[in-house]
Amino acid sequence: MAAEGAPIAVIQTQRMGDLILTYPLLLWLARRCPGQPVTVVAEPGFAAPLAPVSPPAAYLPLSRGAALAGREHWAVINLSIRPEAAALAGRIPAGTRLGPFADAAGAVRVAGDWQLYRASVVHNNRHNRFHWAELNALDLIPVSEMAATRWPAPRRGFPGRRRVGVFVGASERDKRPSRDFYAGLVRELARRGLVPVLLGGPAEVELGAAVAGRAGIAVANLCGRLGLKELAVLGQELALLVTPDTGPMHLAAWTGLKTLNLSVGPVNAYETGPYQPGHVVLRPRMSCRGCWGCTRGRPFCRQRLDPARVAYVAARLARGEEERLAGAVLPGYELLETGRDSLGLYALRPLGPAGAREACDAREAVGRLWRAVFGLLFGAFGDGPAREALEALGRGQPRLLAAMGRHLAGLGASLSREARRGSVPDVRFAAAFAPCLRPLAGFFERVVQNADGQRSAWLRCLEHLERVAGLFSRP
Repeated sequence: MAAEGAPIAVIQTQRMGDLILTYPLLLWLARRCPGQPVTVVAEPGFAAPLAPVSPPAAYLPLSRGAALAGREHWAVINLSIRPEAAALAGRIPAGTRLGPFADAAGAVRVAGDWQLYRASVVHNNRHNRFHWAELNALDLIPVSEMAATRWPAPRRGFPGRRRVGVFVGASERDKRPSRDFYAGLVRELARRGLVPVLLGGPAEVELGAAVAGRAGIAVANLCGRLGLKELAVLGQELALLVTPDTGPMHLAAWTGLKTLNLSVGPVNAYETGPYQPGHVVLRPRMSCRGCWGCTRGRPFCRQRLDPARVAYVAARLARGEEERLAGAVLPGYELLETGRDSLGLYALRPLGPAGAREACDAREAVGRLWRAVFGLLFGAFGDGPAREALEALGRGQPRLLAAMGRHLAGLGASLSREARRGSVPDVRFAAAFAPCLRPLAGFFERVVQNADGQRSAWLRCLEHLERVAGLFSRP
């Protein structure tokens, strides 16, 4: 075990949004480990321009990460999926190692209960209710310390501030609305007395020009003209940012600019929505919402966006009139506000009439249950939240609760059979169970794969299952 005071290495070589969602972890580490230097291995194209708004840390590019292998570390936390990042995580000597790392034989393992859980929700995230910013940290930071963090509320709009940013880009085409929608939104914002400003990076130059041309009115188009630092500065003068799920959305939320997140395409607002409380998410009320990847030829969730209704919501937010959204009706969509639940973890609170339906929404009830169950299994909190979630599911969806109990028995039989065989499950293991049980089956699948089918891994899964079954069998 490395001595107290030894440095900490965080490896985050993903995109801009992933890096910004690492900032809460850096804050919590500074509080929990005062005086211990933190080095973040990250893409310099993101790390350098974002340094002025980053918590204190030294930044290194992955190409120079090998320099960390010469010193003992207190902890190495790899939050990247790149093979080179896993190789580096395996080379840095540390008392605590979390996330993917390459072992002595070159095989990639995942260390940490919560990091294993995150690996298990890849293409299996229907009922995940843990935000990425929290999954980055839960193996090291107690929930009580997360709950004690007080994030400043985003700046409220006011009548004199009329400029509204409209970010038109996203890392994937399916994550952003169409250019026709954006053109209509620009017109509708202007009709309501607001001043829309088109924003985007170098990759959105053509898109921004197309939107401006289709809008049919004069509109400021700054796509490709601002770096990240300039974008953050401009955000201090905007009343609101309307944006898909993208890195600049996280930059806006981190720097206090109120955001209206158009959560469409293969994104889950529970995982990557604006992390700070007080922002607003608009997402489709569809059974496939929050998917990992669209299985249709095109994401139909994008097509339901109506520029006039979205502009209405944006205008209310830009003028600081959030309370007037309580009666807003957006057919096929729901409005949610980011906040915290009774445990202090990330939550989405319904706004408007949809809130009355949310309490008995089967999908949301199952998601809350599994969050409570995994928190119990990994020691993040006691069994109170799981009991409450089970009671709520029983009141709102009694037949579903009974079916889940039966599915648990089938999972137990499957685990026992596979444990005797000593096999290593493939992706068909979790897929064989009902969606309501796949969070647990998927985690078991990942645990056993991570241990190459060792009997101890199967036994660990059986122990977890026994504990979960005990919750369901209580009167």
